[in-house]
Amino acid sequence: MSNVVEHSVLKTRSGAVRGSIANGIHVFRGIPYAASPFGANRLRPPQPVEPWSGVRDALAFGPKPPQPPYPPDVSAILPELASSGEDCLNLNIWSPSLGSARLPVMVWIPGSAFQYGTGATTYYDGGRFARDGVVCVTINYRVGPEGFLYLGERDEDANRALLDQIAAVQWVRENIAAFGGDPDNITVFGESGGAMSIGILLSMPRAEGLFRRAICQSGAAHPVISAATARRVGNTFAEKLGVEATREAIADVFIDREVAAQIALTGDLLAHPDPERWGAEVAVSMTPWQPVLDGDVIPACPMDRIVAGAGAGVDLLVGENRDEWRLFLALDGAIDHVTDEALAGTVAAYGLPIEATLAGYRAAHPSASPGDLLAALLGDWWVRVPALQLADARAAQGDSDAATYMYEFAWRTPQFNGRVGACHVLEIPFVFDTLGLGTESLWGATPPQGLADTMHATWVAFATSGDPGWPRYELRRRATMRFDTESTVVDDPLAAERALWEGVR
Repeated sequence: MSNVVEHSVLKTRSGAVRGSIANGIHVFRGIPYAASPFGANRLRPPQPVEPWSGVRDALAFGPKPPQPPYPPDVSAILPELASSGEDCLNLNIWSPSLGSARLPVMVWIPGSAFQYGTGATTYYDGGRFARDGVVCVTINYRVGPEGFLYLGERDEDANRALLDQIAAVQWVRENIAAFGGDPDNITVFGESGGAMSIGILLSMPRAEGLFRRAICQSGAAHPVISAATARRVGNTFAEKLGVEATREAIADVFIDREVAAQIALTGDLLAHPDPERWGAEVAVSMTPWQPVLDGDVIPACPMDRIVAGAGAGVDLLVGENRDEWRLFLALDGAIDHVTDEALAGTVAAYGLPIEATLAGYRAAHPSASPGDLLAALLGDWWVRVPALQLADARAAQGDSDAATYMYEFAWRTPQFNGRVGACHVLEIPFVFDTLGLGTESLWGATPPQGLADTMHATWVAFATSGDPGWPRYELRRRATMRFDTESTVVDDPLAAERALWEGVR
């Protein structure tokens, strides 16, 4: 048997790259789409890559952005293939055919709460998309304070994470034809923080015209904090570092020290979520690093801009998982210790009437414990309601060249005694068709391959033509594809819970 590894070499605008060929798929890993965001570039918008001479190897994943380690219960189910490093603004490409094929392109924006994440995990292997005629790209972008720290000094330095994402898609538009892709048929897709980023990109003038289609998995256009709140977080972060609250002072801090301060700040927030200290948005969400309404990169509330027509020319597929927040409450048993008082306090924090809301949730979830109800409430606040609001806003605009579609992922994993249900992240290896690539811990030994076949083919169809195969989302019907071992279209699922949130955003 031959041990010779086949390689592909082609030229990008910055220089030539060497990738590998496996099973007929061309794979290029760790290609820089922007310069290293450290040294003179630290805490600044992404800068162009310095061109290189010769041929650059693109055979291994590049570093991921500096970040804290995942909590132990999460890291056990999200294996990553890259360590942190400074040359972290890189991407990976899988293609079935180089040159002039002009195939549809899918660009994956990973999630993980705006604090973690990389485009290099086993679940994000793009080989199956390439097998089925799509050029698949996965990207890194800065997270945590490197991506979202805002001190109010310079408007152009806000929301660096989103500017990284835009730079990556711009790189794809300029270079992907050489990899067999069609720069005029790009679909951005992402999950959790990646999906939320995409929802915001739909509203941003700087992202206009960059992509033709978008898929938001478990996230929409809602997570944005005021500049005043962002400055509070930034000032507190500077206090943790023991430096002045200026870009120059923080940029001089070593990364290890910054990561330690980030961990300390998050722990302080979780222990003492005082709105007077953190700002109401952060105290409620318990997420210190989020996109910032700076008036420039994000010029206005993303949903207000979408309601007014921003992103209307982009086909959209948006959806959620039936039991999103059980992943975070059931894995460590916290779901068993939720009190009625804590549940009522969360309802109040979200601006909902306590008695009517609890009555509505108890009617929709008979026999549910306070922990079960809290998981449903958190999933609705973070994911389901924003997804519905995004779909409703698009549907209210009437007929257009771009369409909106809705889905719900309902398959429940048997792992952890079935307690996490159809939880957050569970749909990802079904979408990528990567079941079995390290998925046993959360998905079990025999997850339904037929469901992966269905979902993966749906994502390919949408990226190719903009039609996933079921009716458009319209307000009169709210048609939603429910993905399970038997997938079917249902109309206006969870209408009772949706009604409880009307008027709340």
